[in-house]
Amino acid sequence: MTTMNLQLTESVHVLRLTNAANDGDNRFTTAVVHEYLRALDTVEQYQGNTALLLTCEHEKTFSTGINLDWLAEQDQAGRNEFLTSFEILLCRFALLNAPTVVCINGNAYAGGAILASAADYRLMRSDRGRFCFPEVNIQIPFTPVSSDIARLLPNQQALKNMMLTGVAYTGQECAALQIVDGIYPSEQLQAEALSLSQLLAAKDRVTYCKIRNLMRPEITDHLNKLTQ
Repeated sequence: MTTMNLQLTESVHVLRLTNAANDGDNRFTTAVVHEYLRALDTVEQYQGNTALLLTCEHEKTFSTGINLDWLAEQDQAGRNEFLTSFEILLCRFALLNAPTVVCINGNAYAGGAILASAADYRLMRSDRGRFCFPEVNIQIPFTPVSSDIARLLPNQQALKNMMLTGVAYTGQECAALQIVDGIYPSEQLQAEALSLSQLLAAKDRVTYCKIRNLMRPEITDHLNKLTQ
């Protein structure tokens, strides 16, 4: 079963999550992570300037992170395989050879919020949804990789509160704390995210990514260790 689809729209690769309904919540499993990685492969191999827009139009949920029920059913080898592939996804998304935008239309929790933190830009719905790192409350510590990805968020005071208290911020609060780069009503959000993605897609992607990745040396180190 596919849980996302990738389409090229006016020079922008739009990766749309499709598994939010029926309790799917766009959660991560090994199979889902591999779908993401195949989408990144496609974007990386594209010839010419482009950007990647990660979005979902479900009115409630962007992604609530790892499917913990599924993970509990895996043996140790399966859990290790998942963690490695998920951390590779985080690092590859953060260092993608194209600009990245995440359109947060609903709740972004745990792994979903961490993946969103890896993007260059985040836009969020203004009237619904929360952005949250609940790891401290669900007794799942951050790994060095996920911690460094979360630290890509610019407001370190807000990040400390999120990581140590599990507070869930609204779109309005996220905008005030610079966790996201803009907030919009639901009827404008998708169009604004596509517009920003088109602006970024017009940049020379080689120059853009060299500049961006120089600001993320610790992520490069993580990816090298994960893939060597």
